[in-house]
Amino acid sequence: MAAKISYDDVEVGTPLPSLSFPVQRINLVQYCGASGDFNIIHWNETTAKLVGLPDVIAHGMFTMASAGRVVTDWVGDPGAVLVYGTRFSAPVVVPEAGGATVDVSGEVTEKLDGRQVVVTLTAKCGDSNVLSGARATVQLA
Repeated sequence: MAAKISYDDVEVGTPLPSLSFPVQRINLVQYCGASGDFNIIHWNETTAKLVGLPDVIAHGMFTMASAGRVVTDWVGDPGAVLVYGTRFSAPVVVPEAGGATVDVSGEVTEKLDGRQVVVTLTAKCGDSNVLSGARATVQLA
């Protein structure tokens, strides 16, 4: 598969389509199994509260991966993402009733040589920015 976005068709400021990711506790249990990270704060409310959290929280890497889908869906080829990194700035709290939603937007913030661009992402859960400095370097067609 190859990138479906042409370097010539984007400029600094080009927005990526935003996505919203609903997060339910079942998603966290599934991620535990897929990742091998069975830390109890991701699935047991009592323990999460005992350690000072407001409730069960999503795995940081689950949040990062979800946000990264904005880039991979846009470019059309996950292999076109050359570098992707972020810092976790706030937890995604996932109450049993209703779960949570992570809203992710992005834009091209830099054009590089070699038909590459830098995309900066914003990920919010409610009023909280859950990722900071989320950036991906992407190889375009």
